[in-house]
Amino acid sequence: MSPDELLAEARAAAKNAYVPYSGFAVGAAVLTSDGTVVCGANVENASYGLSICAETNAITTAVAAGAREIVAVAVVGGAVGDPNARALATPCGRCRQIIAEFAREDLVVFVEDVPGNERLDIPLAELLPHPFRLRP
Repeated sequence: MSPDELLAEARAAAKNAYVPYSGFAVGAAVLTSDGTVVCGANVENASYGLSICAETNAITTAVAAGAREIVAVAVVGGAVGDPNARALATPCGRCRQIIAEFAREDLVVFVEDVPGNERLDIPLAELLPHPFRLRP
């Protein structure tokens, strides 16, 4: 699957975000080593700390379905109701660590704004240079 196709999946997932508090929808799509694409959207909660990021949503869903290796991640985010909102919603620190837990060595994170005007293709090793690991 091409990065553009994975970003399109993330863009579609963002439409399912539940964001009544921030109004900032994020969609994520992860590509597993067997070629499966799993999507997620951010889900906010009145108790803000209980909110779930799109990346975490997608990865934990993939893992719950049996995936153990993620080969690519796409993230699209923007303000609801503003199709011209320009914002590169790079994964937060927590999501970076969760990605690293299941990432292939050469994983690239593709990030794009809602209108598709700005894009960042960044290797996870650059996004999170020193992930915490318990395995060798």
